[in-house]
Amino acid sequence: MGLKNEPPSTPEVTRADIVAGLRRLGISAGDGLMVHSSLKSLGRAEGGAEAVIQVLMEIVTSEGTLVMPSFNHGAPFAEGGVGYYDPRSTPTTNGAIPDRFWRMSGVYRSLDPTHPIAAWGKHARRYTEFHHRTVTMGPDSPLGLLGREGGLGLFMGVGHKVNTYHHVVETTTGAPCLGPRTESYPVLLPVEGRHGRPAVEPAMKPRLVQGRTWGWRERGCPITDAARYAGTMESRRLQEETTIGAARVVLFRLKDCFEVVAEALRDGMDCFPPCRRCPIRPRRVPQTVPSDWDSRNQRLLPDSVAWTY
Repeated sequence: MGLKNEPPSTPEVTRADIVAGLRRLGISAGDGLMVHSSLKSLGRAEGGAEAVIQVLMEIVTSEGTLVMPSFNHGAPFAEGGVGYYDPRSTPTTNGAIPDRFWRMSGVYRSLDPTHPIAAWGKHARRYTEFHHRTVTMGPDSPLGLLGREGGLGLFMGVGHKVNTYHHVVETTTGAPCLGPRTESYPVLLPVEGRHGRPAVEPAMKPRLVQGRTWGWRERGCPITDAARYAGTMESRRLQEETTIGAARVVLFRLKDCFEVVAEALRDGMDCFPPCRRCPIRPRRVPQTVPSDWDSRNQRLLPDSVAWTY
């Protein structure tokens, strides 16, 4: 006799199921794709996180580019942390799929100390190489470049609340709640390679530098962090949806997302004011420093330490 409280078995989600679902959305070779994901949301995925990544790679091919967050959200700098970001070893707090992704062969990882981006494929190196010399989510950041070049956003079991791209919109449109490179944290570099990008030779002596990242806002944005714009994306039919396993999977053009979010920030939404009237400002923490970014000319100041690596 079975137990009354025994949970129902979760069917396995095969590689073929994932391929079919992504094909239904229209993802194909050569696409540039920002991926936000929850492995658990799929159910029992055959082969786990690595299999999901391999399917994504196979579909976009090396002529496309996969981009995922590999953020640590400041964990290394909290009490009990190692005290520095190491692009070769610092885990991401973004979940199982991105944490496996940045560790895989051929994947590049940027040097932003709290919000590094990982990328694979045709434009991976170009997108990530100089992230440490621009604004964390600015127009020349990895996600900014991806959006400008026709990239797509893919949500696997998650929604717009975790959509990193809306921060690109905030930064590009001048949201006053984000400090441009106003927090400084130690970054452990391997030996310097071409153009100052770390090489991967583990036997070479690393060095510690001060890396810049954005000054996060003192409290959440009621429009973007709450994903109030998500309904507009749906009502305007700017995203395609399917189901893979137990997960709702969504595909959209980053360009469309930019326009919707920019409109919401410009005009306000659901009784919340537009950016220009919002009182939220960047937080102040022990790591807060004067910006090394020339906001007027949109470039790094010539005396920034970022030019040295």
